[in-house]
Amino acid sequence: MPSFPAYAVLLGMAILAGPSALSFAQQARPAPVSGGASESDEEAKERHARHQCALSLCATLHNHKPDAGDVSCSVQKTWRKEVLTKILERGKVAWPWGYARCTGEVTFDRATLVKSMTLPQFEAQFQKHDIRCELEGDTATYEVKLQIQPKVTFKQGKAVKASLNWGKIEAPKLAKTALWSATAADNAFGVLQGLVVDDINEFIHTRCMESKEEWQAK
Repeated sequence: MPSFPAYAVLLGMAILAGPSALSFAQQARPAPVSGGASESDEEAKERHARHQCALSLCATLHNHKPDAGDVSCSVQKTWRKEVLTKILERGKVAWPWGYARCTGEVTFDRATLVKSMTLPQFEAQFQKHDIRCELEGDTATYEVKLQIQPKVTFKQGKAVKASLNWGKIEAPKLAKTALWSATAADNAFGVLQGLVVDDINEFIHTRCMESKEEWQAK
């Protein structure tokens, strides 16, 4: 299962090597990351950490408590090339690298999460998140740093609009050029908005329900 607004961080990570929280919802499910490939010990540990973070988010979103403080998680995710290629096909974006391994500290205000689910309409502004990624190139590995500040509009507990608001990018010139073009297009035209909105709603209303017994006790 995924991790709601870590969605924004991880979709953002998955797609641009650091994308929208893609699909934390899809990538945090307790299952191997790609068909036919065995899950490594490292991938299993990463998945477990994401799952625990997702349970905390689901508990706040659906139990509406606790309604104060933060949900904070240290998240690491490794995407294989074949997984990233498939993900990016949804947004009609090509993936030029091999694997991507991204890490981030995600923090979400519980009061904001509760308002998103309980008010008739609410614009949730989340804090800035820094993402660090390692991208596999043909002859070298690139280290990049990206920043996003997600904003999501909710109506009746469902996301209807989302923006990642990409900020600074630190990366070698070759990687930075490609990432800058993609993030600039998203900031200007919201090319990932529909993808992010779909994943947020899938997380809240479908994936959380799959682990309901676990988070209800939190």
